[in-house]
Amino acid sequence: MKYLLGIDFGGGASKATLLSEDGRIVAENTVEYPTLYVENGACEQSPDDWIEALIKNSKAVLEKSGIAAEDIAAIAIDSATHTFLACDKDSKPLRNAIHWTDSRSVKHARELYEKCGEEIFKKTFHKPDTIWTLPQLLWLREREGELFGKIGRIFFEKDYIRYFLTGVYCTDYIEAEGSMLFDSVNMRWDGELCALCGIDVSILPEIRKPTDIIGCVTEAAAEATGLKAGTPVITGTTDTAMEVFASGAVEAGDVTVKLATAGRICVITDRPYPDRHMINYSHIIDGLWYPGTGTKSAAASYRWYRDTFGGDYASLNEGAEKVNIGCDGLMFHPHLNGELTPYADPKLSASFIGVRATHTKAHFTRAVLEGVSLSLLDCKTYLDSLNIPYKKEATLIGGGAKGKLWASITADALGMVLKTTESSDSSLGSAMLAGVAVGIFKSAKDAVSLCVKQKEIIYPNHENTEKYKQLFTKYKKVHDALAPIYSEETDI
Repeated sequence: MKYLLGIDFGGGASKATLLSEDGRIVAENTVEYPTLYVENGACEQSPDDWIEALIKNSKAVLEKSGIAAEDIAAIAIDSATHTFLACDKDSKPLRNAIHWTDSRSVKHARELYEKCGEEIFKKTFHKPDTIWTLPQLLWLREREGELFGKIGRIFFEKDYIRYFLTGVYCTDYIEAEGSMLFDSVNMRWDGELCALCGIDVSILPEIRKPTDIIGCVTEAAAEATGLKAGTPVITGTTDTAMEVFASGAVEAGDVTVKLATAGRICVITDRPYPDRHMINYSHIIDGLWYPGTGTKSAAASYRWYRDTFGGDYASLNEGAEKVNIGCDGLMFHPHLNGELTPYADPKLSASFIGVRATHTKAHFTRAVLEGVSLSLLDCKTYLDSLNIPYKKEATLIGGGAKGKLWASITADALGMVLKTTESSDSSLGSAMLAGVAVGIFKSAKDAVSLCVKQKEIIYPNHENTEKYKQLFTKYKKVHDALAPIYSEETDI
């Protein structure tokens, strides 16, 4: 029996999934790590935390499964899209990684938009915003100019972790599409885009296909992780691409609703849909794309709430279940780091409004869950306005999908039938992709038919859907009232 190892690096944790060649999940393990909010708008992570999580997860799945390391046929790493790490020419980090949700490049994104926004949009399908690497590099050049001058290589998160395993410097085209340094029409790094932030194309990684075998586990990495030296490692790709794959969304019209660090609603299409409020990435299957809307802080909001106010998810959910829809007037807007769809506004802030003396912690908990689901409804409403054809049932993915209460709230708020699978973790998708790469699975669709197993179907309560429609009207009014206040400059 051969096995496949997929390891995901998300916004707050790494998860490893060990998959057998007959489609069974044999072992899983999760290691959390912090996101560093070093100043207002900052979201950074330490690459040392990534490597520590890689080592712990690799050893844990081997120990839990009891298999020999030599029985792992291939390894794939995925991570949050376009979280970049500035390194010197010897691949040593110069500073912490800048997470894609970092919003300190507001000024630089605005200047790019005003100066050459249309030209950038034509090449990348995206409007300049703080989430992309290009404006973040401009911020870094202005704030840390001496360090910027020492950059010899730019790694994206999964690529740095894979480099630790193999010593090979490369990336994949889906990751590159999120950098705003890549021409998505001609599928190549673009010198003109790179020149906008003062870097040369030569410091960027070689672009490979997600399924390319790019190297093997080195002796040093094997000693650190317990993996077998010589084990093939593939390029891999981004976490959302892998979640989409792990959910079984491999045909045009398939839909995923994501409740992970960020929230997404993605539709599988046969072409990109360039729009200032949409994010367009290629699918792992040639000729397909997965354009989608995005809300920045989905499960990140719930984790922030848990870490800030205390408790564990089980007890928090138990309390929230007893609270009425609408939380007796309490409402939460999940704009902890600004917002994407449909506002493209990095200055938006999160808020609790309508607080009364009668509200308990359980009210606040449910308000967080409902606020994120209403944010996803905001995304769906915009998606519907573009008339992109999609099926009326969606697969719910991400860590938030595991909570029955939140899944139910989301189905009600969206008014959609939501399906869940036994696992839709991006680490499963990476393990499946590794199997495709080494021929254990004949194709992506073959991997889906063998590995993706439906768990349950969540039907919306139409009475609740009507209640959420009313709440959504209030949700929008609150945004409209507060947005101008957040945009005001202040020295306080």
